[in-house]
Amino acid sequence: MKKTPTISIIIPVLNEENYIKKLLDYLKPYQASYLLKEIIVIDGGSSDHTLKIISEYKVKVFHSEKGRAKQMNLGAKHATGDILYFLHVDTKPPENFHFDILQAVKHDFKAGCFRMRFNSRNLFLAFFAYFSRFNHIICRGGDQSLFVTRHLFEKAGRFNEEYIIYEDTEFIGRLYQLCNFKVIPDYITTSARKYDQVGTAKLQYYFGVIHFKRLFGATPENLYRYYKRKITV
Repeated sequence: MKKTPTISIIIPVLNEENYIKKLLDYLKPYQASYLLKEIIVIDGGSSDHTLKIISEYKVKVFHSEKGRAKQMNLGAKHATGDILYFLHVDTKPPENFHFDILQAVKHDFKAGCFRMRFNSRNLFLAFFAYFSRFNHIICRGGDQSLFVTRHLFEKAGRFNEEYIIYEDTEFIGRLYQLCNFKVIPDYITTSARKYDQVGTAKLQYYFGVIHFKRLFGATPENLYRYYKRKITV
């Protein structure tokens, strides 16, 4: 009888004391499921209470250089599940997300994500989140979470560690070339905190500029310089 695939959840963090507890509390009941092999948290050098909070939970913790691509690659290296599920710390997957992911993989979708909505009633954000339902690379982003089989992750070449930002979208672009990508018709809820800090329309404009810069050949360093100048708060 064919073995049921298992899922490793991989969460990169850096100074996330205000969010990590909420996410781990939410995920805790799922740890009893036979589908969930482990939760892996990769810390990029937190100086707040993030690590102290994590120590109160039954999760695996690894330490990495700062950089989400580096952190997620390290998490994948130590993961023992058949499916890697990359999750941002300020996002909450839908109920029974593990069953949804398993069903997608069973139907031969080796990578995919969920639709997205923000934890905000802002109509501008709702408008942009609406487009996450469409299965096109221009509608993808890390806040929608990402599942990928271990085999495909390695075949795709892992996250490109030259990218300090845009690493999710760059990697997903490679996945689109290698497999039928699945957008699961349920919603992950992500924080609007960055929009609150920078300004909703302003941040969306900056993200649009970053996308088109990449489209027209900007290097990872160019993208990061623009991000640091315009968005970092």
